[in-house]
Amino acid sequence: MSVSPYWNPKTETMPRDQLRALQGHRLKKAVERAYHTSAFHKRLFDEAGVGPHDINGIDDIVRLPFTTRDAWMDNQADNPPFGEMAAVSSDEAIRYHTTSGTSGRTPLRVLDTRTDWKWVSEMWCYGFHGFGVRPGDKVFFAFSYGTFIGFWGAHYGTEKMGCLVLPSGNMNTANRVQLIDELGATVVCATPTYALRLGQEAENMGVDLPKGPVSRLILSGEPAGSIPASKRLVEEQWGAKAADTAGMTEIGTIMMFECEHQPGGTHIIEDHFIEEVVNPDTGEPVDYGEQGERVVTSFGRTAIPLVRYRSRDLVMKVPHTGCACGRTFDIYDGGIRGRVDDMLLVRGTNVYPRAIEAIVREYPGVDEFQIYLWTKDGIRDEIAVRCEVRDGYEDQWDAVAKRVQADLSHNIEGLGIHVQRAEAGSLPRFELKAKRVLDERVVKGASRV
Repeated sequence: MSVSPYWNPKTETMPRDQLRALQGHRLKKAVERAYHTSAFHKRLFDEAGVGPHDINGIDDIVRLPFTTRDAWMDNQADNPPFGEMAAVSSDEAIRYHTTSGTSGRTPLRVLDTRTDWKWVSEMWCYGFHGFGVRPGDKVFFAFSYGTFIGFWGAHYGTEKMGCLVLPSGNMNTANRVQLIDELGATVVCATPTYALRLGQEAENMGVDLPKGPVSRLILSGEPAGSIPASKRLVEEQWGAKAADTAGMTEIGTIMMFECEHQPGGTHIIEDHFIEEVVNPDTGEPVDYGEQGERVVTSFGRTAIPLVRYRSRDLVMKVPHTGCACGRTFDIYDGGIRGRVDDMLLVRGTNVYPRAIEAIVREYPGVDEFQIYLWTKDGIRDEIAVRCEVRDGYEDQWDAVAKRVQADLSHNIEGLGIHVQRAEAGSLPRFELKAKRVLDERVVKGASRV
């Protein structure tokens, strides 16, 4: 008997009008719950002059106020440790997670109940099943298990699917490669950066990944999962297909995934979320095909309501018809394209790290890279891409560097981005989210953001 390509065939292929009606019904329920159980949301809604009685369908979502991370964190600071956002007592929670700290502030704290955790793992099942993972697969998690949400939900999702879970905890990279090889993992979960790092280490150890059993990689945590050059490099290293996913600690799970058809973007799990795209400056909706900030409303989490939460992620929504898989879930073309606050302003020019990575990763001679900013003579801001050279490309580096610099200058005009060679092993490596920007500029007026 053939296996459906959909984890939930009924909703994943639901006609759009029925899907919108379902979203409208669930939105009303979510707002009612948030208003009556969360002091934070009741105050927010009352200040905006809107209540549950004003929400009768999905189109009414624009009447609701935005929720921001700053407001959430301020509320936690004023009402430690968890703030007033939660809809349940902390006594009912079974899970505790945090984001990474922001500017030295206490990280955002979240709680999950048993009901939440079942839902969290269910969302990951949409993504794994949609990319062809099945019971019997051996799923390896290249992830250190701490308070960061990371692949926690994916771990339990694959258990639920009937896969053999292979956690790697605090292992180093070489030990992880060895375990992947010894146990015959068929699926590997990692950030795109760490998937590349594992591939490099395997090559150093003499492990031929393309000849091994790994057939799929599930990527998450960075925009690189949907950057064609970066994804292609991962797939070539492993001899396997790679799928992008994206989630956030505030939700506790993923809200989008790439299906087996790999349409160049990620399907939004629209039966469990409403994802809006707005102008980051005005908050007004943007049309299909326009880049903007994603705003998420979640239906599944019971401990912490999330209504119109401004994520600061940059996305471009396109219709579901852009993929031949048969899902009616709309797509974020290119996945998460970056973050509103990732933008670098250099001598009046907007520079996005993703744009630089998309260029640099086209060159196999680059092993690792870093974006470096400094102020020359205390006056002029400069930007450089520091590159470690891959073994075997040392003699070709001067020519490669010229081509990289020409590509950067062509695509990011007016800056004259420098390309500098870094010593082998001198640039940082990352297991979780990569931080490839080193900004040592002297801040003068509007010279940086």
